[in-house]
Amino acid sequence: MGIRHAFALTTGFLLVAGNHGFAGRARAADAAPPPAPTVAELMVRDLEGNPDKEAVMMIVTYSPGGASLPHRHDAQVFVYVLEGTLTMQVDGSPPVTLRAGQTFYEGTADVHRVSANASRTNPAKILVFMVKSKGRPASRAISPKDSP
Repeated sequence: MGIRHAFALTTGFLLVAGNHGFAGRARAADAAPPPAPTVAELMVRDLEGNPDKEAVMMIVTYSPGGASLPHRHDAQVFVYVLEGTLTMQVDGSPPVTLRAGQTFYEGTADVHRVSANASRTNPAKILVFMVKSKGRPASRAISPKDSP
């Protein structure tokens, strides 16, 4: 399957651009958001011995300054940074800055508060491996009750 913008993912993986930066003297509400990350789904496979679960593998590419809005996966998510520098944070933990070769984990109950390219000049790319329930979206926007 080819690269798709976040809003069109068949897996439901929610990656949308955050509202970062300003265009000239414009207010934040008027500033154009950075481009949304793109996702290339590499593989979806049923897990042997567990008919209700599947493994999903994808590559997520963040444009310079790109980010996703807070979301949750309701899945176990394993991230490996392929290139660039990203800032990641789940609720209850401090933000971390990751570089190529480093990893990040999200548990099934984690709210992924920050997922952003730390560079405004270079892209960033991650390999994502996810174990999730079949038929469920890979990601969903958080509701106000999920916010701190």
